[in-house]
Amino acid sequence: MTNQAGQAASAQRLAEIQQELPGFAIVAKRQSWLSRAIHGCLCVLTLGGQRRYLTDFHTVIGRTLFVADSWQTLPDVERVILLLHERVHLRQGRRLTFVGMALVYLLPFFPVGLAYGRARLEWEAYTETLRGTAAFKGLAAARALRPSIVRRFCSADYGWMWPFPVTVNRWYDRVIAQIEAEIDDAHPRTIDGKRENS
Repeated sequence: MTNQAGQAASAQRLAEIQQELPGFAIVAKRQSWLSRAIHGCLCVLTLGGQRRYLTDFHTVIGRTLFVADSWQTLPDVERVILLLHERVHLRQGRRLTFVGMALVYLLPFFPVGLAYGRARLEWEAYTETLRGTAAFKGLAAARALRPSIVRRFCSADYGWMWPFPVTVNRWYDRVIAQIEAEIDDAHPRTIDGKRENS
């Protein structure tokens, strides 16, 4: 995808989100006292394991996307994929309400470790990350995300929300298989095994 096309796609996604969810805003974490406070709490709760909340992790709270330092240098295609992920969280917030989203994200079963509610929300969002990656960068790129995404679920990145790599890898396998099936449905194979319109 060319840079111009990426910019157009990124702008289109932002426009779609703003139309779907009035009040949507993007705020830099460095400019948010709340984000800075969360960063400090995470450093303590994870015993220093999560120190990149302000620099590398983007967060939806309500209808605001709090962006990390890396947002400024993120390639446009990566922004598109990120926005697909975060739009899932925005829709979850609309469906569950602000309070409901917070309760699901933090409580079942524990705020740190075995955070099943958080894992369910993130599984849904990372499914869209993988689908977007396959669409914009190819299926091989989606497959290559496995180590980093599994680490997100099993490490201090998200407070050890579901520290069972076997379970996370099984989820990953199911999502990749689903995406492969969607690609096959969109581009059926001919008798010689080649894809049509490829």
